[in-house]
Amino acid sequence: MKRSTFGRRVTVALVTAGLSLTACSSAGDTAGGTAAPFAVWDPYPQFDASSEWVKVIEKCGTEAGVAVERQAYDTSDLTNKVLLAAQQGTAPNVLVVDNPVVSTLAEGGVLKANQDTGLDASQASPNLVAAGEVDGKAYGVPIGANTLALYYNKAVLAQAGVDPASLTDWASLDAALAKVVGAGKKGITFSAIGTEEGSFQFLPWFWGAGAQLTDLSSTQAVAAVELWKSWLDKRYAPNSVVGNTQTTSWQEFATGEYAFAENGTWQLGNAAKLGFEHGVIPIPSRDGGVAPGPTGGEFVTVPVQGAADREATAAKIAGCLTDADTVAATDSALTYVSAIPSVQEQQVAERPELKVWVDAVQAAKGRTGDGRGTRYPRISQPLWTAVQAVLTGSKPAAEALKDAQTAAASAK
Repeated sequence: MKRSTFGRRVTVALVTAGLSLTACSSAGDTAGGTAAPFAVWDPYPQFDASSEWVKVIEKCGTEAGVAVERQAYDTSDLTNKVLLAAQQGTAPNVLVVDNPVVSTLAEGGVLKANQDTGLDASQASPNLVAAGEVDGKAYGVPIGANTLALYYNKAVLAQAGVDPASLTDWASLDAALAKVVGAGKKGITFSAIGTEEGSFQFLPWFWGAGAQLTDLSSTQAVAAVELWKSWLDKRYAPNSVVGNTQTTSWQEFATGEYAFAENGTWQLGNAAKLGFEHGVIPIPSRDGGVAPGPTGGEFVTVPVQGAADREATAAKIAGCLTDADTVAATDSALTYVSAIPSVQEQQVAERPELKVWVDAVQAAKGRTGDGRGTRYPRISQPLWTAVQAVLTGSKPAAEALKDAQTAAASAK
């Protein structure tokens, strides 16, 4: 879930700021008759002016016939700064923003719909575009995507006599964990922390059981959290998962003692540095097949600027940043699976080990899709709270999830 750590604060900030914008000026508007550079804001402070990403921004500005000025912020800082800038009428011309935030900004009137600017999302996979859809309108284009899968330690599985290709459902995974622990090794590590990271990591099991976010108390949801609880009870997973972030769970896997770790594409660089051979398999659904994971990654969007010509130019820059000819190099730099199927094929041709990640992204779902939009944070917090309660033994699964559903349904 790299860069995908959004929560209720976004909705609260919008309400507090009183944002319901129909028009605003922009950080790239003219001042005193002199055209200011078009402002591009993104959540990639790790990339400096010499990076491939910044060179792409400059190229796209040139092709649109304007100068660009790029500002980079951490994800949480970016969201807060965009909300403040929109309130003050100084929003950027082009905004690259974490995908779950798109619906909140769109419903607050901060973003322009693609149909109003000419921005085209048709090249991207529909399941990824869905995270930016509100009331039948698309806002922005996904620049790439990441999601979750299971990394495995080849030596640990070999010692336990487990063939990773045989792990296609919960029963076969559970049996493998039993063999691993029986052979004296550790089973699986993941993040169940009481934040959005915990919900993000739980969703493949939740959705893979057939549960839906509209009903947190379903029997399928109960089965998913009971699976995790059984792993702690059987010592297939460590008690540390209750406080693990995705970073600390990866550090546990990196010790070489664990058979599996649930984590994402953003660990590919670290995986290459592991002192042992590893592989990756999809997270299995309860009864077989690839479980839908939540999509991480950003959308390139066009904020409201109060001038159709400037918004059209901003859409040209955004379109360039997300075009198939551009994103192949960019997605590699961002360790993303492309949102465009033809580029996904190119990525797999160049790096066959990405096939499992492409499959996972193709099966993935947006957390704010299916009409959930700005309600998702009100669902996610009760969900992670319930998971924590079950894993720590303070409530049985059915009770915890019933309480979660009540809290989600009554949240304002």
